[in-house]
Amino acid sequence: MFAFWSNSYYLIIAAQVICILHLFKTGRSREWLFLLIFLPLLGCLIYFIKEILPGLGGGSKVSSVANSFFSGGRIKELERNLRISDTDANRLKLAEEYAHAGNYERAIELTRSCLVGIYSKDPGIMRDLATYHALNGQFEESVGWFKKVLAAKNGKFDRPDDELAYAKALDGAGMVTEAEEEYRKVIRIHHSVEAMYRYGMLLKKLGRIEEANAQFQNAVDQRDLNPGYVRRTIAPWINAARKELR
Repeated sequence: MFAFWSNSYYLIIAAQVICILHLFKTGRSREWLFLLIFLPLLGCLIYFIKEILPGLGGGSKVSSVANSFFSGGRIKELERNLRISDTDANRLKLAEEYAHAGNYERAIELTRSCLVGIYSKDPGIMRDLATYHALNGQFEESVGWFKKVLAAKNGKFDRPDDELAYAKALDGAGMVTEAEEEYRKVIRIHHSVEAMYRYGMLLKKLGRIEEANAQFQNAVDQRDLNPGYVRRTIAPWINAARKELR
């Protein structure tokens, strides 16, 4: 019995180390650290389901169900915090959790309510609005908020993820010329495999098949140029590109 618990302890520690290394290497939110350090077993389980599993390919349905399951209790906790202390920080945390649960309308409403006073042109809040509108299929609104972020940041995004999200919003809004330009920039600067795949799909939609296939092949070729932990993250896009080439 003692040996069982001893082995379990070391397994939990190993899982904890793996999750924390993944967090730092992939740039995930540092808010995960508290959960991983102080609730290692539960924290590792939740982190794996929400952050690692989607990148392994084929885990999107499981991850979606798990996100909904875990978000329920988290939302109730954050709603209670907001009733106790109605601050912008509490509103934004609750909005983020609503978005995780797929309630984008409520996430947009809460986030928009924070754009007042000294925060009326806050680029972080506007970026969140752009993200939630895109997730809600409101691409033109998303593009509008992203352009406000660019105006507030002297024409540059702080994060590569935002550059790709902007390109996707332009694509979704049917702004083909601007979307092409943004996809090319993200590919040139960041070598984003997702951008290669999405740009290929845009080219395919435009009937430019040879150019599209070149992007799909470029995405597939990235697999052997990246270390193992990155390969797992980009696997869904490489698999999708292979499917298009077939």
